[in-house]
Amino acid sequence: MLRFSLSLPIESAFVKADMTADIDGLSKYIKKALELKEGEIQSLSPFKRSLDARKGRPFLYVWTVDITLSDKAREKHLADKHPNTQFIDKEDIFVFPFSTCASKQRPVIVGFGPSGIFCALMLARAGANPIVLERGGTVEERTRAVESFFTAGILDENNNIQFGEGGAGTFSDGKLNTLVKDKTFRGYYVLKELVKAGAPDEILYLNKPHIGTDRLREVVVGLRREIISLGGEVLFNTRLTDVIIENGVVTGAVCEDKTKGTKREIKTDTLFLAAGHSAIDVFAMLDSRKVPLERKPFSVGVRIEHLQSEIDKTQYRGYAGSPYLPAADYKIVCHTKNGRALYSFCMCPGGIVVAASSENGGVVTNGMSYHARDGINANSALLVTVGPQDLPDNSLFAGVGLQRTIEKKAFLLGGGSYKAPCQCVGDFLERKPSTSFGIIKPSYPLGVTPCDLNKLLPSFITDTLRDGIMGLEKLLKGFSAPEAVLTAPESRSTSPLRIIRGEDMQSVIKGLYPIGEGAGYAGGIMSASIDGVKAAECYLSSKNK
Repeated sequence: MLRFSLSLPIESAFVKADMTADIDGLSKYIKKALELKEGEIQSLSPFKRSLDARKGRPFLYVWTVDITLSDKAREKHLADKHPNTQFIDKEDIFVFPFSTCASKQRPVIVGFGPSGIFCALMLARAGANPIVLERGGTVEERTRAVESFFTAGILDENNNIQFGEGGAGTFSDGKLNTLVKDKTFRGYYVLKELVKAGAPDEILYLNKPHIGTDRLREVVVGLRREIISLGGEVLFNTRLTDVIIENGVVTGAVCEDKTKGTKREIKTDTLFLAAGHSAIDVFAMLDSRKVPLERKPFSVGVRIEHLQSEIDKTQYRGYAGSPYLPAADYKIVCHTKNGRALYSFCMCPGGIVVAASSENGGVVTNGMSYHARDGINANSALLVTVGPQDLPDNSLFAGVGLQRTIEKKAFLLGGGSYKAPCQCVGDFLERKPSTSFGIIKPSYPLGVTPCDLNKLLPSFITDTLRDGIMGLEKLLKGFSAPEAVLTAPESRSTSPLRIIRGEDMQSVIKGLYPIGEGAGYAGGIMSASIDGVKAAECYLSSKNK
């Protein structure tokens, strides 16, 4: 196979209006560049595309394209002849190593977010017939519940942005980048599975791939259907209430069917815990069963909104508004005078700030974008890490307590109807409450209450926010614009607890596999999905010895 690289001005780089690849255009260009004859190319597919937007230079799209020719000797000859061409004799592609399962008992998976989905998919393909317990409903049921919450303020504590099919990422921007260093390319394997389930092809080659909440909902349904077709079972509206442990070994799981109001025990020797970071009742139950847990750092902050057009101007400069460029994003961090750091997280170009509460009487925010990213505002979390020294006591659930205290306080500060507390950046920096908003309108769907966020968040967070916002202004001009708005709180970005596991991905309780973001071992859709794949590998390896 040949891997060919090319850099072209953005307006002539074979990028369509919807930002996808013009395969025909790429093919014609490569044929001419490599002097290939008609019929020589067996296959051609983009491997990677990134934007070169360095200052002082024209904007370029940098393509890397994989080409298979009918003549392998010709591939080697062209690789030696052209400096931008590499011959790849054998790709190092991840292949799931197990096709059979020797276990006599069906494994149970708790939670149907990214880690639970990919763990279930791998186990189903190996013939393990997994049973999935998901406390929320299907994507369709969940979407109706979320829309009801957004319009009428009626919260379903089991069907919301945190709980339900697909996990919290289903109602997000659907980012698919990851910091996981995975030499066996499980990440690319996950991307290919997402495409098979209905995700757009460009996630395989974009430098910063995303699906968008609208497309991700369709993909999740596709994955669920395959799992079921392979013998898996997904029990929706079914919550784990207890784990049966005998002599340090899992022997069963007790679950409650919310729709029927009935409980049942499932006999199993394996339980994968992928319940998500908001399943506090699961953490409490595990603690009561002496399953080892530990506190870990987590983050709390706000959502900041700017006009997307202003972010485009800052990031793209003279190229802002070009039809050949997507909505601009950013990822920035600032170290502040108090020794802490303020960092952006889950930036949503052209998106909205959403109501992400999962408990009655508490306000939580998050960000969400559709695939087109064509909304008026850009939003991002601005987060401050909360360490052990910031907690009120040394108890295991002190971090959870801080989250709940802030969320309930936000509920009251917002007026007691799930409106979110909100403040203009200029007013926040001057320590005075906001009374109205300017050109940037808060997008939070349940409405906002102008206020002073200094009355909501701990002083170490507000001090870091004030200093950090001014520091981020040096990195992104206009970031501290007085009319930008802050909506709070962003309190569920990470889990305050970790379920301790060993190198075999099991707890000291044999057969108990804590996985994903909620268990404290992932931070986003991709890393959680990879964790689910790895857990399935560990399980099948132990069963097939």
